[in-house]
Amino acid sequence: MKKILNINGKSQYDEDIKESFRPSACGPVTARLLMDQFPPEACPYDINELFTRLGGTKIGLVKGRFIRNMGKILGSNWTVAECDIANVKRQINNGRLIAAKFDKWFNFRWRGGYEFDYHWVPVIGYEEKEDDIELIIHDNGARNRPSQVRQVSYKKNKAVLSFVKIEPVRELQ
Repeated sequence: MKKILNINGKSQYDEDIKESFRPSACGPVTARLLMDQFPPEACPYDINELFTRLGGTKIGLVKGRFIRNMGKILGSNWTVAECDIANVKRQINNGRLIAAKFDKWFNFRWRGGYEFDYHWVPVIGYEEKEDDIELIIHDNGARNRPSQVRQVSYKKNKAVLSFVKIEPVRELQ
């Protein structure tokens, strides 16, 4: 089974993102893309504002800060929480994107052929394979690589992957 959600992706190197933020704007770009699924009043901030409000730094955005500060931005009517691969599939099946964080540095997995060393991306789908799950992501790009849809192995990257869901406590009308 293959499930893919349609989104308008964005590169963290787009011109509307403050130049000094671009090298580490993947977290705020991912947050903005997740929030674009919901009415604009849920989170009215652009990527530059999210970079600051989420606590982005020159080396990136740590997961705990993403969860805590996104929860503060959205308030008590929203759930912002870490989730597992079963919940990732459930969220995608329910039409919601998921934030994925690849992080070999703070997981102390310095060796290995992971897709990314340290990068936030939205998960827009998945495909069940015989012995793996292929995550369909919208890579936010790099200095010399445009944003693009890619498939990555969950099994190969599991040691450095974590996921964050954002959902309303009650369904929005």
